[in-house]
Amino acid sequence: MKTQVTLGLENLIIDPPDYLKTKRLGLLSNPASVDSLFHHASKLIHKNFPGQLKALFSPQHGFYAEKQDNMIESDHTMEPQLNIPVYSLYSKTRIPTKEMFDNIDVLIIDIQDVGTRVYTFIYTVSYCLELAAKLDKQVVILDRPNPIGGNQIEGNILSKDYTSFVGRFPIPMRHGLTIGEIALFFNKEFNIGCNLEIIPMSGWKRDMYWKDTGRAWVSPSPNLPTPLSCMVYPGQVIFEGTNISEGRGTALPFEQFGAPFLNTEKIKPEADKLIQGAILRPVNFEPTSGKWHNNICRGFQIHITDTEKFQPFISSLILMQLIVKYHPNDFELKSPPYEYEYKKKPMDLILGSKIIRKKVMNLENLLSLSEQWQEELGIYKSLSKGYYLYE
Repeated sequence: MKTQVTLGLENLIIDPPDYLKTKRLGLLSNPASVDSLFHHASKLIHKNFPGQLKALFSPQHGFYAEKQDNMIESDHTMEPQLNIPVYSLYSKTRIPTKEMFDNIDVLIIDIQDVGTRVYTFIYTVSYCLELAAKLDKQVVILDRPNPIGGNQIEGNILSKDYTSFVGRFPIPMRHGLTIGEIALFFNKEFNIGCNLEIIPMSGWKRDMYWKDTGRAWVSPSPNLPTPLSCMVYPGQVIFEGTNISEGRGTALPFEQFGAPFLNTEKIKPEADKLIQGAILRPVNFEPTSGKWHNNICRGFQIHITDTEKFQPFISSLILMQLIVKYHPNDFELKSPPYEYEYKKKPMDLILGSKIIRKKVMNLENLLSLSEQWQEELGIYKSLSKGYYLYE
């Protein structure tokens, strides 16, 4: 029988720290910010710290996670039951303002990250740390599991030439940290200097995937509906920078991908030789929104068979290269804008590198490419271990 991991949110309620007494509180959260009985963090904090919760904050996709795609902004609103403002940190600004923090002393953060560099929640947290440091406010993070584990780390380190809201700091595509750990990493390594406290989980171990936590999954954003979608996301997200459907507008976003022109019979034999830990099952699907909506796409669903062997990032690079190989006249890279960057190629921002994109397009050996980033990955691994809260 699985032992249920106890979340930072639950530990906050079980043993409220003295330093929060009498403080005016803010909360950064979204629909995934719930306890084991699906009580939302805002309601729990309001109940256990009566009269102290003064403002709510929401990341990309909105406080209710209703916004589907990138660059779809959320408005500031009022929370009707608590009658306090909800400040959107994915609106005209992705950076909180002094005015948003005026009525709080402490910002509590309870956000479910998904362990991937391009997922914007970690950068929203970093901007909050910076403003809190500037205004001498405290930040308290209620830790949550990394749904794709804390041991496997994969991908190139982001190049400083391709920083954006989907890659603010030099970390790999699959970073291997919890939201609390990566906040500590950002705060120290990039000299933010925030007064930061982490309320850790109990019972979480680094080798756990979401299925091992004993917790129900609540989607943190509309297109990551299952733990499996999170496991393929560090690779499949690269298709956002192309004319290949990454499965948005279907019941299996990121788990399936394709386009009307894809020749699955040619791609599958080569992919099967190169990709470990997963089986590609040919599928047809028709997106109801997004790329190729109302068109039948041919493609694959990714079925993971071995979580230790499966490497999502290099696997998706291989798949993209095979599509380039067999469909040079149909495959296209998307043009800007992408996440508020209006000049650089979306693919370069997602990959954090122009070199990788060129090697894919030139049909160069990708397995040797992954060997080239092992040295910088080793430096990151040894540095990030200094921020582990769980062994």
